[in-house]
Amino acid sequence: MAATGLGKDFRVLWAANSVSTLGDGMVAAAAPLLVASVSGNPVLVGLAVFVQQLPWLLFALVSGVFIDRLDKRRLIVAVDAGRGVLTALLALAVWSGHASIPVIYVTAFVLGTGETLAETAASTLVPAVVPPELLPTANSRLHGSYFVLNKFAGRPAGASLFVLAAAVPFGLDATSFVVSAALVATMHGIRRERGAVPPAPSAERPPDAPAPAPAPAPASAPPPVPAPAPARSSVRADIAEGLRWLWAEPVIRMLTVALCLMNLTLTAGMSILVLYARDRLGTGEVGYGFLLSASAVGGVFGALLAPRLQAWLSASVLLRAGLVIETLTHVGLACATTGWVAGAVLVAFGVHSSVFGGVETTFRQRRVPEELRGRVQSAFMTFALGGNVLGALIGGPLVRWYGVTAPFWWSAAGMAVLTAVAWRPFGRNLRPGQGGRAAGRPAVTHS
Repeated sequence: MAATGLGKDFRVLWAANSVSTLGDGMVAAAAPLLVASVSGNPVLVGLAVFVQQLPWLLFALVSGVFIDRLDKRRLIVAVDAGRGVLTALLALAVWSGHASIPVIYVTAFVLGTGETLAETAASTLVPAVVPPELLPTANSRLHGSYFVLNKFAGRPAGASLFVLAAAVPFGLDATSFVVSAALVATMHGIRRERGAVPPAPSAERPPDAPAPAPAPAPASAPPPVPAPAPARSSVRADIAEGLRWLWAEPVIRMLTVALCLMNLTLTAGMSILVLYARDRLGTGEVGYGFLLSASAVGGVFGALLAPRLQAWLSASVLLRAGLVIETLTHVGLACATTGWVAGAVLVAFGVHSSVFGGVETTFRQRRVPEELRGRVQSAFMTFALGGNVLGALIGGPLVRWYGVTAPFWWSAAGMAVLTAVAWRPFGRNLRPGQGGRAAGRPAVTHS
């Protein structure tokens, strides 16, 4: 997946993202093992994931304000460097035997808080280093790196290294943060798409015309009075501005609601996948591992297909098709009785997930004004991850009350309703020259 034509700064950003993604994948597998080695309480194991995601619900909107106010490149460098130091301290605690549950929870919470800044800033930085027409290709590279490095390479490596030496995955993750910060620090070609003051137009004059004489200065010109610095709005006002912009854009608003509900229905099923594999499909641990990797296989193919599909088909067609495919995914899993059938369904879902993610990411990057991207992206992520949290809470009770396939049937019904509601919004305002106005500013057109 070469990045030819995307520019040096994107290649640097892609490399930094890839290194960090690999480290995150290792810790994603090693962290639950660490908690389980310290305490066998399943509630504490589950809470570790919740604590790491909680900052997205608490601080994401505030993080978006600071992302829009500060230099994004320097912010990423500072946060990644800090996360590297903190993860190195955790690795030292694991190595010395002092990694207690409170230490793990506090570290996970602080790392999650940093993630709300660094990950959102990196996402909003992509349109600043990539021309609009190449955003589908750039986003497909980032999605492909996630599936290959995080799920394929990072997670198996993290689990294996933890068995050999528990501190190693965390030490390598700390190194990945430092390398990522060093790479991002070398970026220099950041451009602003809006807000630049164009040069004043100059009148053309014939080559042989004499240059105009300078105007004489007034005899007693008063000293220039500096213009007062514009007053900075409050954090609350900045958050409200981003939310108002998001709510006033019908397609962005529907994308936000759709991703929240799609994550809710998906997590409701995936949270009990281990029970589904054992009780419904009759697979052992190997079969369960196959199911986990099936969607990653599809995700890689989806990342390769996404730029071509976005060139051949409109965003409206791809978004509508994604709703239908996601609905059929839940139906397919509810009906499957063998691991091979369920695996094939998850491969197809992985393709759809990667394509849908590339379309919605590109659409938002093109449409949201540069000065609002941090706040809009943070609001978007708050709703998306809120869906994950709610989905994780309802999967288990549905299985207890109605059986192991209940979450998938429930999710299929929910997705059918969402498809009907979102069908019309996803078919309008998606062509160049269309779109409404929000906050007194023309919407960025999609092309």
